[in-house]
Amino acid sequence: MDPAIPVPPIYYGGIERVVYNVALQYTKMGHEVTLIAGPNSKSPGRLIMYGKNSEIQSIKINFKYIFEVAKILYIEIPKHDVIHNFGRLAWMFPIAWSRIRKVQTYMRYISPKNIEWLNRVGVRNIVYTAVSDAIVKTGISGGGEWRTIYNCAPVKDFTYTAEVSADAPLVFLGRLERCKGAHTAIKVAKLTNRKLIIAGNLSPLKEEQAYFENEIKPHIDGDCIKYIGVVDNYQKNQLFSNAAAMLLPVEWFEPFPIVLPESYACGTPILAFPGGGVKEGIFEGKTGFLSNSVDEMSSQVSMIGQISRSECRKKYIELYSDDKIATDYLSLYKNLK
Repeated sequence: MDPAIPVPPIYYGGIERVVYNVALQYTKMGHEVTLIAGPNSKSPGRLIMYGKNSEIQSIKINFKYIFEVAKILYIEIPKHDVIHNFGRLAWMFPIAWSRIRKVQTYMRYISPKNIEWLNRVGVRNIVYTAVSDAIVKTGISGGGEWRTIYNCAPVKDFTYTAEVSADAPLVFLGRLERCKGAHTAIKVAKLTNRKLIIAGNLSPLKEEQAYFENEIKPHIDGDCIKYIGVVDNYQKNQLFSNAAAMLLPVEWFEPFPIVLPESYACGTPILAFPGGGVKEGIFEGKTGFLSNSVDEMSSQVSMIGQISRSECRKKYIELYSDDKIATDYLSLYKNLK
């Protein structure tokens, strides 16, 4: 995993959370796992740390880290059957020609030229995966073998709630950046006279801080619109378990948000805009509703009662539990030559 955020994160860090949950499942199954990640990380198996944590993740490749990772991998390859990279594709370059089985997982929009380049230099025994069909489609033109394996949430951390009170609030959980749509969630709550609880981390970027100060903070009154800050898994469980629905009005190409399986794990339906891979996780009329505007989402708030919370939990267990996703990856490992 890239070193910027510890594995597992306490608060923000979707990819890092999935990496830890999958690794934990493997150790429970009796497999040996080595986690290579940034400082302050924890591992259910062996742990090798490198690099440094950073609040702002640079898009530039750190060549010092490539050499660090290369040294680690050259030592570790003889001890392992599979190398699974959830971080930058560049970490795979030093071992591209090794015969060890490799999996490269993407949780964001892909540049197919990078894939094409690695394939051209003769990378061996690799399969590419992404967290939604939408993300796979952004990279598949680069060549290679591809699979879709979704993100997960741990069963042990989320409690199913069969019923909530008639005045249960709506919730929004995510980074407080414009692309995540907290401002839209506020509009929906006000149009429908429903309480809204907002949770999530503030961005270190100046333009996003201005967004929060100008478009979110003025609406927070501590009653109808409440902001509770960042939340850990325990707090998320409390939040979703007592919510009528989660609002997910994304305004960007969202790969596949971790909050989707977390919400379903508690039985909480989702009202969403269909950006990126989000629509793949919304089963219309069964686990939630898709819409394309504030007015349309607002009209769906009155339809939340039609959704079966047990169906949301069922879909979570079938498709997005940590055991399910770990098993999907394990099956992929075994089928690699």
